[in-house]
Amino acid sequence: MRCHIVPPHMLERIARNADDPALRARARRTLALTTAHATERRLTSPSAPAPSGAAAPNRMIADAGHKEQLPGKTVRTEGAGATGDRSCDQAYDWLGATFGFYETAYGRNSIDGAGLKMISTIHYGEHYDNAFWNGEQMVYGDGDGTIFTDFTGPLDVTGHELTHGVTQYTANLDYSGQSGALNESVSDVFGSLIKQWHLGQTADQADWLIGQGLLAASVHGVALRSMKAPGTAYDDPQLGKDPQPADMSGYVHTYEDNGGVHTNSGIPNHAFYLAAAAIGGHAWEKAGRVWYETLTGGSLASAVDFAGFAAATVQTATRLYGADAAETGAVSDAWKGVGVTK
Repeated sequence: MRCHIVPPHMLERIARNADDPALRARARRTLALTTAHATERRLTSPSAPAPSGAAAPNRMIADAGHKEQLPGKTVRTEGAGATGDRSCDQAYDWLGATFGFYETAYGRNSIDGAGLKMISTIHYGEHYDNAFWNGEQMVYGDGDGTIFTDFTGPLDVTGHELTHGVTQYTANLDYSGQSGALNESVSDVFGSLIKQWHLGQTADQADWLIGQGLLAASVHGVALRSMKAPGTAYDDPQLGKDPQPADMSGYVHTYEDNGGVHTNSGIPNHAFYLAAAAIGGHAWEKAGRVWYETLTGGSLASAVDFAGFAAATVQTATRLYGADAAETGAVSDAWKGVGVTK
């Protein structure tokens, strides 16, 4: 499946409102490519990972040379030295950080759990304003330099997109409606946790922002999304205002963006933040484990809604920590806090 970090509503605003005609044209081109990618979405059915040897990353970076063909020319492989191309070397490092997180935190061997080769293509398209997972690999645009910077920059962009792969190989959540919003939210959750793990941050130290540093200095905003305070990540004349709701009272009913998957993901995002903040410590250790084992446990329906996912996380927490544990109470209270349960 093909999943993009920048939602279409942001690109649509740029295409309408950007002061520079060149920016409007680039946004329209990015939207056109995003739509084309969506029509090619591949769905991989979940399957048990094949036995594999010792977990070790197997990375490959390719350069599209500003064309729109994948994967491009191979420029760095596992164990090779830095190339001096910042995008290449950063993409290589972030693949390694994402691999290291999943292996260290949860014993997962790469995206599929069986040592899948991790491939990234850099310099995709001309000033392409997005990054995506296409069902097989990561792809990064360079950004336009005015609204978006290089998409290889923030670690959580890589973590987010590669987690779409983890979801693809496990729960395989449908990419529409509430299950699609959960698909996006799970990627935000683990994208943030990968960054927190890399920085050694506790829940109270983390910024809980997705794509911090991706917006250029002239933009009135701090990131693409905020898990701590959905709806506050940006408010800019060219981008509009962050439309994410923090709870079910603001749920957006729409046919756009597969039923608002990038918008309504703010609700489960905020639920995870509330659970992690209440539990405290390193968020990947307890709250993250609950979400990870719920995602990978094999019991989720691909079309699960918010209520079904909430119930599954409470069941997982109960199994891990006990029905009366503070951790289980924190998970249950988090879903009540965003109005998914009562």
